[in-house]
Amino acid sequence: MITTRPKILVVDDTLANRVAMRRLLSKVDAEVAEAESGNAALAACLDQDFALILLDVNMPEMDGFEVAAFLGEEASTRDIPIIFVSAAYSDLQQLRGYGSGAVDYIAKPINEVILLSKVQVFLDLYRSRAQLKAALDELHERNRELEVQMAERRRAEDAARHQASHDGLTGLPNRMLFIDRLGQAIERHARSRLPVALAYVDIDEFKPVNDSHGHHVGDALLVAIAQRMRECVRASDTVARLGGDEFAVVMEDAADSDAVVQRLVETLCERLRQPYLLEVDGQQFEVMVGASVGIALFPRHGTDCDALIRSADHAMYQAKRNGKRCWVLAE
Repeated sequence: MITTRPKILVVDDTLANRVAMRRLLSKVDAEVAEAESGNAALAACLDQDFALILLDVNMPEMDGFEVAAFLGEEASTRDIPIIFVSAAYSDLQQLRGYGSGAVDYIAKPINEVILLSKVQVFLDLYRSRAQLKAALDELHERNRELEVQMAERRRAEDAARHQASHDGLTGLPNRMLFIDRLGQAIERHARSRLPVALAYVDIDEFKPVNDSHGHHVGDALLVAIAQRMRECVRASDTVARLGGDEFAVVMEDAADSDAVVQRLVETLCERLRQPYLLEVDGQQFEVMVGASVGIALFPRHGTDCDALIRSADHAMYQAKRNGKRCWVLAE
């Protein structure tokens, strides 16, 4: 909604003419400003927004044509409609006026009905444009708010998807995402023919730590284990927490799979058995655990996800039977 009244600028070097014009324009819903010269008119246009300029053609120093030309050169004023007011109303003068940027002509002596009707047309046009601009501004603001809401919704959806596919404690992929990553690795094998390795990791002596020091220390230990596992694997590998103290690593694109997997798993076992210095609730705890790891290679030990998981799981239990803190390759 337009709350400010439109402004009309009357430019005339004769005070009597300005007074007469002010009296006539008192009948329209607009504010009237006055300028006694071309320079004063230009200065007023720099400071104020006018809906219409009634410009006298014949003025000393700078006539109406020059004023119109200057206004037409400025981006902020070139769209202000100008009606020339002149006693000389020849066709040549009208053409010169239109060339200078005028939109209409009014002859002196001024006919009140003609003046008011023409002025009202431009005031209505100004209000319509202002209302359109306000509507567009409101639409732009609503679009901006909608974009913000959509971005917040996308962030919330991304957070929800991440929460649904990742372990809340360690931030690792959970069992659901692990199965998906393993399936993708197997599908890529069909193109690359490079082996896929799966390592099932069960933490040895985790339960005694949890029972002795409490679940807060146990949780801190799981977080530290997850961090060490991330540091041991390659960027292309996936470390997942399957639940409790069980983890898994999906390794792919290993040209010399047995050697690469063996080095990685040996490094992993060595890192996981190093002492952990944990700080929980202002207290420090030093604990030591190990890992039993079972390894299965695709397609040697299984031709689909389920078969590969079973092979790695069986190998992990064989590692436990072998005395823990070691790794076993599936048969």
